[in-house]
Amino acid sequence: MTTDWDIQPRSHACTACQQPFADKARYHTLLSLADAGYTRRDLCDACYRGISRDGVLSYWQGEYKQPPPPAPEAIQKDTAETLLKKLVAEADPAKAPACYILAVMLERKRILKHRDTVTDAQGRELLVYEHSINGESFTLPDPHLRLDQLEDVQQQVAELLRPTEKKEAEPSIGPASESPAGEAKVN
Repeated sequence: MTTDWDIQPRSHACTACQQPFADKARYHTLLSLADAGYTRRDLCDACYRGISRDGVLSYWQGEYKQPPPPAPEAIQKDTAETLLKKLVAEADPAKAPACYILAVMLERKRILKHRDTVTDAQGRELLVYEHSINGESFTLPDPHLRLDQLEDVQQQVAELLRPTEKKEAEPSIGPASESPAGEAKVN
């Protein structure tokens, strides 16, 4: 025998009067069986007193706990995106590894999409990224990072992403590979 469970989370407001539950307020939950399946109703004290209990299969009460605010992301998307735009605009070949790490981070968050890898007139590989929302294109030199270089570059990027009031000094990002870094530009 197979049973499909329709799990319904606790409401953040009374299903009858639509008033949000206050932190530590008592709420009442009624579980009923309707034609479409189980129906959960979370009610405040006032609405619970005036509602019919016909057809109720289960009842319980609890204390509403205000959910905590969502934890901030370790690295904010717009901060990483803003920093990438700033570094690309600077066109400093020494910062190519940091640009690459930021682009990969934003690609993993589906902000940027890797569209192509092209070779410029000097024979350097350029990575072409497109912003998934506004269509802006980024052309970044491929720094050809080795695994043993990633940790240092990631630490440098983390330092660049710290709020300016916490920075003691602007870190300099040195070249992370022997291959020359090309120009970075925003199209």
